[in-house]
Amino acid sequence: MISSLKRHKRRFSGIAAIGFTALALAACNTSFSSQPDGGIEFRENRHAEITAMREYRDCRDEALVLDAKARQAGSPARYLASARMIEGCEAALGPESARLALEERMRAYALSIQNYFKGGDIAKARDNLGKFKTHFAGSDLYYADGASFSDTMTLVLGEADDAALGEFSTVNVSPELKAELRRVRYWQRN
Repeated sequence: MISSLKRHKRRFSGIAAIGFTALALAACNTSFSSQPDGGIEFRENRHAEITAMREYRDCRDEALVLDAKARQAGSPARYLASARMIEGCEAALGPESARLALEERMRAYALSIQNYFKGGDIAKARDNLGKFKTHFAGSDLYYADGASFSDTMTLVLGEADDAALGEFSTVNVSPELKAELRRVRYWQRN
């Protein structure tokens, strides 16, 4: 009887151990899959985002080198090449990475708008300014003197109605630009 009881006790202990192990493994398995930031899919997506940003930054850095060469040489062709390259870098990033490094990407895209302007492609600069305002809606960049990038480029590219702006007092642009635009307006009228 005692040996029978020991056998049942060992059998019960073995079954209980197997059941406990199975229950523990099931609990571990469900806890990993229920975590939104711990699954394999999240890690794959994060790796893809990091890779995309690394490629974007490499591309952007090449465009910045072209921009520096354009400034040194005063070459409109190099300004245009730099602008096209920055635009390509942004396009290659893709919509799945649209929320990554927004300010960094805004600065690069703003540079492309300025470089299209400096390169003489005003239509493309206007088009990209519209894309900038749409894509980065509600955000703006500011120059060192506090002037708004969007307002400044809107005025410089002729997108704003001069009459609606009065004497440019409602726009956040530099005093030098306001003075120059007032001078141009004066000589156009007189």
